[in-house]
Amino acid sequence: GAPDISNLRLRLPWGPYLSALCFVCYCYYSGFQMFVPCSNVSPDFRDFTLILPAVSVGNVGQLAADLIISTLDMTKVGYIYTEYLVPMVGNNPYATNEENAQELSINAEVYSLAARKLAVVQIRSPVIKNKSRSFCQLLISWLKKNGFSRVIVLSSSHAYQRDDQQLLGTPFRYLLTPALQSTVGNLMEKLNWKEMEQMVPYPGISDTEKRIVIPGGGITKILYNNSCTEEIPLAVLLKFCSEGDNIPDAFAVVNYLNEWLQLVQSANGDSTMNSNRWKVPYSWRLLFGSGLPPALF
Repeated sequence: GAPDISNLRLRLPWGPYLSALCFVCYCYYSGFQMFVPCSNVSPDFRDFTLILPAVSVGNVGQLAADLIISTLDMTKVGYIYTEYLVPMVGNNPYATNEENAQELSINAEVYSLAARKLAVVQIRSPVIKNKSRSFCQLLISWLKKNGFSRVIVLSSSHAYQRDDQQLLGTPFRYLLTPALQSTVGNLMEKLNWKEMEQMVPYPGISDTEKRIVIPGGGITKILYNNSCTEEIPLAVLLKFCSEGDNIPDAFAVVNYLNEWLQLVQSANGDSTMNSNRWKVPYSWRLLFGSGLPPALF
C-alpha cells in the first residue's frame, strides 16, 4: 500500500516541501492505486453526490470547490495521485489554526461530508499535456467503481468565444448525460436553467455541422463525452468568463449550484442570493500574492 502523508508537518523552510514533492513524484511513477484513504478504512461513496472542478478559464471551478469545502467544513478522507497531473505540494489551504496550518496538501485530494452524502475532489494542478484523455479514463473508472449517484463538474469557458446566441441572457450553462437527464431534466426546466447550445466549431469552413464546444474548459468536454458513453450520471455547470479576478465568478457558480443542491441557506431560508453565507478559505488571503513591501515607498 501507499504511505500515509496526512500527518506530515512543515517544520523547516524547504526540506519537508522537497521531501513531500519527491514522495508525490515517486507515487506517480511507482504503480500505486489511484485513490488512497487517509485512514485504514476506505470511505464508502455509494449514493454520494460528487463535485469535481475542471481546471478551466480563471480556475473558477476550483475556486468554487474551495468555497464549498471551506463553508461545509468538509473532512479530507483521501488523496489521488496519478502521472497525469502536474505534481505539487503546499500548506493546508483550509487552515483554521496554527497547528493544522502546518499540514500538507497535494495536487488532488478528496473531501467528504458523510451526513450530506457529499464528496468533493479538489484538483490543484493542471493535467499534463496530451494526457487529458488518459486522465478522464482514469476518473471514469474511479467513478464507476465507487457508485456515485451523480457527478457534477464545475467548469468555465472563454467569454470571448461565445457565438451570437450566447451573448444574451444568463452567462451560465448546463449539460446532462442521458443517465442523469431522466432524473433531473424536469428540475432544470423548473429552475429556468439554460442548456449549452451546439455551435459550429469552424465558422466559414463547415457551417452545417454543429456540436458542443467548450473553449477553455479543460477536460470538461472529454469527461462529458466519456460519461455519456459509459452511462455515468453526470452534469456540467459552467460560466462564461475571462481571466482576471475570478472570485466573483466562483461565488456566482456556487450560488448557481446552490439553487439545485441547497447546500447553504440564508437566514430567511432563501438559497439563491447568499454570497455572504459562503466561508472564504484562509488561503485566499494570498490569492494574488503578498502585498507590496513597505520599503518600496
